[in-house]
Amino acid sequence: MIQRIQARKLFSWNVLKIIILGQLVSLLICGTGVTSQYMAGNYKVNTPMLQSFLNYCLLLLVYTTILAFRKGDDNLWMILKKRSWKYALLGLADVEANYMVVKAYQYTTLTSVQLLDCFTIPIVMGLSWFTLHSKYKVMHFVSVLICLLGVGAMVGADALAGREQGAGSNKVLGDGLVLIGALLYAISNVSEEFIVKNLSREEFLGMLGVFGTLYSAIQMAILEHNEIADVQWDGIVVLLYIVFAVCMFGLYNLMPVVIKISSATSVNLGILTADLYSLFIGIFLFDYTFSGLYILSFIVIISGFLLYSIVSIGITEPPPVPQVICTGFDNPVLELERNKEDGDDSVHFVSGESAEIAAVWKSNIH
Repeated sequence: MIQRIQARKLFSWNVLKIIILGQLVSLLICGTGVTSQYMAGNYKVNTPMLQSFLNYCLLLLVYTTILAFRKGDDNLWMILKKRSWKYALLGLADVEANYMVVKAYQYTTLTSVQLLDCFTIPIVMGLSWFTLHSKYKVMHFVSVLICLLGVGAMVGADALAGREQGAGSNKVLGDGLVLIGALLYAISNVSEEFIVKNLSREEFLGMLGVFGTLYSAIQMAILEHNEIADVQWDGIVVLLYIVFAVCMFGLYNLMPVVIKISSATSVNLGILTADLYSLFIGIFLFDYTFSGLYILSFIVIISGFLLYSIVSIGITEPPPVPQVICTGFDNPVLELERNKEDGDDSVHFVSGESAEIAAVWKSNIH
């Protein structure tokens, strides 16, 4: 009976919500990847910083404006006055993480990017343990291992399907960029978890809009001005930029929501399926070869993600409230203290004393 009740708690709406929202985040990442690949492959457009700039501008217009019209200590001016240098560093980490991983594709192989990008997960776990005092059980590490096995199956399927994309022009440089990007992603994600759980989602997105727009504009002007000038603008290209910006804006809006109800580690496990969604779409758009290993990989990753979410929900549920039982004692509060000494948290009182005990509990709480 107890095991049945615990199972109902573990397979609850909270777990289901984390799984669903995590996969929505994964689909949005897939949307950004597919549109970028379509622009690069069909229209020779390689402007990752311009694409990021559009997203940061949207964050600036929406969330920084919200902060600007707030009153009290949570308005834009007070946040800049108190924490501007911290958000300046966070914005730099976020912008460069996006740029370095995209840039790495020019120098190393797809397999290397997929494998080394998973380095984000142990870094996030380490930073969460050190800075957020997160607690992990053995099953958390087992869950992570299961997810990484799923990634291994996906990489194996890519190799069998011939999606290695060459040896890379400078594999050492490319692999180094992926690892640095993974480290910066981890710093950004753990900082995001702290902010959305202790401050607010609006503050995180608003300040990211300020500094992300600034950094991406400077970097775009320096590094991408020639690529932007060479873009052949037409209706399809403009539409692809819009789709990318909408997917990225949706990703940045949804990710703090998922992190707040779970953790940065949980989200990073969930988005491992993004490459698989891209592969499934690529079968129709880019003539990728289908492999049964893709299905196996998806099942394994989702299983690991589900297990991690169940274990996390199980250790974060609040303890049960002491039960109040009705039988007769004149001083229920005194009796409760006596019972605690005997290891019994229940209190017994006669009919009519419930109002009295309720008043005492409320006075103790306040």
